[in-house]
Amino acid sequence: MGALSNHRFVKMNGLGNEIVVVDMRVGAQLITAAEARAAAGAVPYDQLMAIYSPLTAGTDAYVCIFNNDGSEAGACGNGMRCVADILFEESHKTALAVETRAGVLNCWRGRTPLTSTVDMGRPRFKWNEIPLAEEFHDTRRIDLQIGPIDRPILHSPSVVSMGNPHAVFWVEDVNAYDLAKIGPLLENHPIFPDRANISVARVASYAHVVVRTWERGVGLTRACGSAACAVVVCASRIGRTDREVTATLPGGDLDIKWREDDHVLMTGPVAYEFEGRFDPLPFETAGAAP
Repeated sequence: MGALSNHRFVKMNGLGNEIVVVDMRVGAQLITAAEARAAAGAVPYDQLMAIYSPLTAGTDAYVCIFNNDGSEAGACGNGMRCVADILFEESHKTALAVETRAGVLNCWRGRTPLTSTVDMGRPRFKWNEIPLAEEFHDTRRIDLQIGPIDRPILHSPSVVSMGNPHAVFWVEDVNAYDLAKIGPLLENHPIFPDRANISVARVASYAHVVVRTWERGVGLTRACGSAACAVVVCASRIGRTDREVTATLPGGDLDIKWREDDHVLMTGPVAYEFEGRFDPLPFETAGAAP
């Protein structure tokens, strides 16, 4: 019947980034891409966060992250805050270490309820770490554009990996671009062999950026935590902001701090929406499919 058939879930969100959390620590069944897609059809989400027992000594859990198209993600900051809040309530701890495909992320409980900080790790700037399909010595701006060659719609993005690939285009008005149309073209551009998250960002001040994101494997999203981190890191790297910045997303604000030790901290809230169990019917054939 599959790992998610009749399985309990918690529906949450981080600034409107729609998250479904499932606890897989009992039974430890692996979720297939087809099951993740079936789950998104049953309870629409941006990311599915599956909690497993720790794989590494000293960590509190292992989390698999699925986008709503069934693909796996290396990092999801808003989803990690949702997972962290559940584990904080369960364990009564104020600090956690959660392992993902992108590495171990440390989380700290905030001073106010439903708020936490996630250490998103170190950004990666080398072209083959992001990764890009061809070599660029300077990833602060790369030669990429969309639209007519003499009048491009967007051009010269900054690129970085925050556990997943990001391209950031600097604009004056983030609402002036049809990301629903442009986003899929850029996400799947040949320069990004693993696809990419596509953001348009405006630097409002040295301490404030405004961001809209087309999220890889998801689409338009009200909030993407790793994209907010990517924008702040890239803006600071080209001298347009400080290293501690408020990122305003369609769903609200995140506080991003790029520490001197190179780690990026993201602080923000989460919200609980409802709990339930997946109907077994959508998973009857999904469990065995790739």
